[in-house]
Amino acid sequence: MKIVYIEEQVFSKLKERYKKWTRSSFDEKDLISFGLVNEQGKLTNAGALLADESPIRCSRLFCTRWNGLNKSGGTVDALDDAEYSGSVISLIENGEAFIKRNCKMKWRKTANSREEMPEYVERSYHEALVNALVHRDYLVNGSEVHIDIYDDRMEIYSPGGMPDGSMIQDRDPLTVPSTRRNPVLADVFNRLGFMERKGSGFGKIISGYKFQINYSESKRPTFRSDRYQFTVVMPNLNYDVPQDVPQDKLNCQIMDLIRKDSKVSTEKMAIALGVSSKTIKRHIKEMDNVSYIGRGFSGHWEIADDKKL
Repeated sequence: MKIVYIEEQVFSKLKERYKKWTRSSFDEKDLISFGLVNEQGKLTNAGALLADESPIRCSRLFCTRWNGLNKSGGTVDALDDAEYSGSVISLIENGEAFIKRNCKMKWRKTANSREEMPEYVERSYHEALVNALVHRDYLVNGSEVHIDIYDDRMEIYSPGGMPDGSMIQDRDPLTVPSTRRNPVLADVFNRLGFMERKGSGFGKIISGYKFQINYSESKRPTFRSDRYQFTVVMPNLNYDVPQDVPQDKLNCQIMDLIRKDSKVSTEKMAIALGVSSKTIKRHIKEMDNVSYIGRGFSGHWEIADDKKL
């Protein structure tokens, strides 16, 4: 990369995000403490990636909504496509906006409300996109991060494989230790609230799916890599799923917990299932076969169907 001086660049996106996350103003001297500018006023690579008009040519994002299950869907291959450049922060914002406008939301009525049934989990694709842009290999010229949306899945591709040379498909993603290819950029994104230092990205991508209504093991996000690329594959939760979903999965999980411990509290259920206590109480209220006998800690849960057995 050619030498670029601070006077030539603007960091409005960085300052806007910093203000929103910390409620403090971003000072010019923070550019040095963050590792974005050196003492001579020259941009570091991380600084160049965060500048509004990033001078790094390969810092781009290609997004495509394909027509079908592959890249040759028939008469019209792509239903929507876009190319973005600029600050890495802008790439995240534009990438997520592209995903949202190309995804459909379904709802299911319950007794007193309705429940959302998204095609893709926002928390999961946010984490995948952030990781793709922060951990990609910027030394690979002529290759960019891609978001490819098909009828049955979304794939987020980034140049560069695992830093240690291993293949992610041969490992348990939940036990892979954090390795930062671009430590300065990763540190800045931690300060901006985009990611955590402890490296829990794989777990967030997977867990975001687990408590969705249509989730099954066949809908579990997967990962693949080789020496040159890393790809996250997130299934469409609503693809090839019957319109009338059987008994609420969360209701079944609640009853499983009650069968294991008839005195379990709604707070403990919420922690175990990754939802709020309010959600647990609402679901129980809608379940005609579940009741609490007694009061306070001396009481217990009963499931009417179980008593008939």
